[in-house]
Amino acid sequence: MNILWVFAHPDERSLNGSLRDSALASLAEAGHTVEQSDLYRMGWNPVVSAEDYGHDPAQRMQVATASSTALRNGTLASDITAEQAKLHRADAVVLQFPLWWYSMPAIMKGWVDRVFIEGFGYNIRRETGGTRRYGDGLMAGKRAMIVTSMGGSEHTVSPRGINGSLDELLFPIQHGFFWYTGMSVLPPVLIPSADRLTDEDFVLAEKQLNDRLKTLFTDDTIPFRHQHGGEYDEKFVLRPEHAAGESGVRVHTRFAPVRGK
Repeated sequence: MNILWVFAHPDERSLNGSLRDSALASLAEAGHTVEQSDLYRMGWNPVVSAEDYGHDPAQRMQVATASSTALRNGTLASDITAEQAKLHRADAVVLQFPLWWYSMPAIMKGWVDRVFIEGFGYNIRRETGGTRRYGDGLMAGKRAMIVTSMGGSEHTVSPRGINGSLDELLFPIQHGFFWYTGMSVLPPVLIPSADRLTDEDFVLAEKQLNDRLKTLFTDDTIPFRHQHGGEYDEKFVLRPEHAAGESGVRVHTRFAPVRGK
């Protein structure tokens, strides 16, 4: 299988860098083809600009329209088209990053912003009407997973932990990016207390990650609700019979696991 590994850490000698190296070796040993986007080493430009689309900077730019026009006309910047080609080839996408201020580093957010443009990541029309999103995007059929580290302990991202549950903390990425574009989302791999890891802790973290990668294509995915599955009304509000009495981001996940999706 083909795997795209998108990595964001400024130091290759870091915990994340060591785990990445081990993971890529493990995947290659298992017979997978791995492409990597090491954003810091690539010098990835995270800033959307008129140059991305061959747009005249003297003219007002509506970003969505300019990006989809460039996609149709073949005038996208070459670094964007190269990443889109990697995504087309991938059967699974892994984002690895340290959790900074409750999210991904800016360079990785800029990768999402510049690569997943209109017509590729969003505002894609269905032949039967409506827009393809939340399980129905162009990335449908691919799997996706987050690998992240954090300085705090795992208790702080528990359901009653001060930072909120990990699934809720990562909801904008897992649901708002992966699932929105169609990718089926695997539960994340978290390495907590990253600044205090001992050598023995690293061995355990390495095993945890490599064990998860062995089942990358067989594990159950997070059972997010499909936009067009009948559970949302015409205003895209969850119908009252689903998760009755509940609210918040958790209602957009079915509580009974759906196997093989």
